[in-house]
Amino acid sequence: MTEENKFSFLRKNYREEKPRTSGITEIRGPYYTPVGPNYLDDVFSTMGEYVDSLKFSGGSFSMMPDNVVREMIAKAHTYDIEVSTGGFIEYVLIQGPEAVESYLEACKSLGFDTIELSCGFISIPTDDWSRLIERVMKMGMKPKPELGIQFGAGGDTAAKILKEEGTQDVGWVIHQAKRFLDQGVPQLMIESEGITENVQEWRVDVIARLIDELGLDKLMFEAADPKVFAWYIKNYGPEVNLFVDHSQIVQLEALRQGIWGTKSMWGRILSYNPHPIKRIEYTADRDQARV
Repeated sequence: MTEENKFSFLRKNYREEKPRTSGITEIRGPYYTPVGPNYLDDVFSTMGEYVDSLKFSGGSFSMMPDNVVREMIAKAHTYDIEVSTGGFIEYVLIQGPEAVESYLEACKSLGFDTIELSCGFISIPTDDWSRLIERVMKMGMKPKPELGIQFGAGGDTAAKILKEEGTQDVGWVIHQAKRFLDQGVPQLMIESEGITENVQEWRVDVIARLIDELGLDKLMFEAADPKVFAWYIKNYGPEVNLFVDHSQIVQLEALRQGIWGTKSMWGRILSYNPHPIKRIEYTADRDQARV
């Protein structure tokens, strides 16, 4: 629920209240910098209204005490923010089915909402990927497959190395995506490497085809670079679903609401929605307001 703000008389782009179906923002938690309960207090008390999901990255939760992970997850839930594991299951998969089952049970017990199922570093049959989705759903958690065109994606691998790895056909990615959506997967993560990250030229053709074939609302794009998420907002509007770093939530939301931006975007990100805007008139003492 939106808290009182004395600047609510200013026009801003309409933002659906949580739980949102579009314009979803997922933020990266601990990885490039440590993030704990105290830090999350600052982030959520100021910007929690605009955060829909918190994602642990690089298996960071596996290096933290259980009580701290539980506290972080509980704090996120207080602000109606779901919590994702990130793509750590890639590391677990190489240790066999028993390890995978133990991993999922541990995630469930800690309170995770979403299990990201990425396969950037490894290659598994689509049928096996599908079985993982089914297992996660049976355990009462949300599966979130991460798809992309780049072999060996993950960990900010250098562009030269990724180029040597090569890419796969976007048609095959779309085929897999449709199968997973048919299984009931609510949303897919799109890996940035090979598309907008560590490439000589952005593959905007791939982005356009994914959106055309699968629908904007079914996709979340990894965009942890201001130039990248600004491009998505500029080209696909404030309702595109994005994953960014926790340090970028204010900048991203300012773009979504159309209240700030670079020269090419300032005043140009607009939305039309018939929902009435509340106008607040302040009395002389400025302590009481009349809507």
